[in-house]
Amino acid sequence: MLFTPLKASSLQLSNRVVMSPLTRSRASQDNIPTALMAEYYGQRATAGLIITEGTSPSPNGLGYPRMPGLFNAVQVAGWKQVTDAVHAKGGKIVIQLMHTGRVTHVANLPAGAEVVGPSADPCPGEMITDAQGMQPHSTPWAMTQADITTAVDEYVQSAKLAIEAGFDGVELHAANGYLIEQFLNANVNKRTDGYGSSIEGRNRFALEVARATAAAIGADKVGIRLSPHGVLGGTGTFPEVDAQYLALTDALSSLELAYIHVLDHSALGTPPVPEATKKALRAAFKGTFILAGGFDRASAEAALAEGRADLIAFGRPFIANPDWVARMRNGAAVSALDMSTFYTPGPKGYTDYPSLGA
Repeated sequence: MLFTPLKASSLQLSNRVVMSPLTRSRASQDNIPTALMAEYYGQRATAGLIITEGTSPSPNGLGYPRMPGLFNAVQVAGWKQVTDAVHAKGGKIVIQLMHTGRVTHVANLPAGAEVVGPSADPCPGEMITDAQGMQPHSTPWAMTQADITTAVDEYVQSAKLAIEAGFDGVELHAANGYLIEQFLNANVNKRTDGYGSSIEGRNRFALEVARATAAAIGADKVGIRLSPHGVLGGTGTFPEVDAQYLALTDALSSLELAYIHVLDHSALGTPPVPEATKKALRAAFKGTFILAGGFDRASAEAALAEGRADLIAFGRPFIANPDWVARMRNGAAVSALDMSTFYTPGPKGYTDYPSLGA
């Protein structure tokens, strides 16, 4: 099933293989996508669906060095190179909108931007910067109602720009400890107003973003990534987590979004998302369901055959194997990852991995 088309949804895909969003830090210093990025994504266009690296809808969300943005015309032009490269090879591509919120240091933000989050607590740990090396995360400003309204509007405008840039849709990043999950997670969200203190309150920002984005570009062009029980960015589990994510998924299903993308980081050593949780979310969401996290061909085929997912996302294999789909299909050897070049500028460890027969 992994290599059969997906036609029973708004996503018309040539196979069931998804390229996961992968931070690669190859945008320009002023957060503009480059021709090198177009080459990289074009090399991987045999995936049924590509989800781009996290891309900020706001100057405030540019948490990492050389992270791409999508909030001005120059960035639209940069991304148009990428979508053209993928579409020229018959691929489909959506952009992941990722506002980092409190997961940043001010040295990474452009002039005039500020560190924001649901509460004023800094993220534990450190953030890499090009100018100052590793630095403790900066303390965020606790967002006001006006700040929240602005952030929702930024997602909407970025989604509109994504369609202008030629993307087939957008994915809202609500996992990995970034802004939307900062509102979702009870360990981070300490608010006592209508955006916190309860399941409904913590879900509110995510649903406002999803609802407004779907209204702007069409629900069939909007997906969302979730990771209940995730631990990144100072999140972690909490007593109501399963009930909250089930309520969230019910509400997202009623919006008729294109897909939900559930990520389990346990292959990298974190606690797993319980199978019962995944099954409950699968049952609650009536659209296309993507699973990600540590899959190989055999486990991916099993998940599809058992109805646990409609699509399977692969991350790191696509870094070193631009033709990952063909390598899985043929049982071919895979190239080794060079982790030292995951986030470095330039083509080394980015566009220079060979394809079969090269």
